[in-house]
Amino acid sequence: MEHLERSGYVRSDPVRHAMGSVRRELFVPTSVQRAAYADHPLEIGHHQTISAPHMVAIMVEAMRCSEGQRVLEVGGGLGYHAAVIAHVVGPTGHVFTVERIEALARRARDNLEAAGLSDRVTVVVGDGSCGWPEHAPYDRISVACAAPRLSETMVDNLSEDGMLLIPVGSPYMQELTRVTRKGNRTTVERLGGCIFVPLVGKCGQ
Repeated sequence: MEHLERSGYVRSDPVRHAMGSVRRELFVPTSVQRAAYADHPLEIGHHQTISAPHMVAIMVEAMRCSEGQRVLEVGGGLGYHAAVIAHVVGPTGHVFTVERIEALARRARDNLEAAGLSDRVTVVVGDGSCGWPEHAPYDRISVACAAPRLSETMVDNLSEDGMLLIPVGSPYMQELTRVTRKGNRTTVERLGGCIFVPLVGKCGQ
């Protein structure tokens, strides 16, 4: 945590509390638990990774979540990112995290239950590449895999004052992109380069 604060990745009290409250070792395979807090991605199986702590901090800070918000996460993995977001939105908020690989989704549910967050996070299995309209609208949407382009369908899942955070680009070079919606108008910001696994599905790579 000191490294994340010193490097400027963690800037706000809610994100500081959330990153410090989630036991990351609960959300990685046993084989890499000794490296759970190392600041680099880790393999979690099925050719997927858990993002480095600094990238999780960057994304959660950029989302500007607040207490009570409804959040959609696409690319749930083993549940770590959703757990951090759940701490920020608090017990009155809720996170819906979509994972296309059923084995990872099952483990994410177990991990979130072990972390005491199963009442704040709903894990669903399916193709979230175009969004997840079943529980829309969402105040925030966070995508943890790289899309080839912005999806209008995903933007449509936002509330009228909602925000989407998504890596956009090729499998080898992407930009973290923030879309802010105000009624029928949207603003697009490029927040910097990043590397994520590809978004797979109807609106994916």
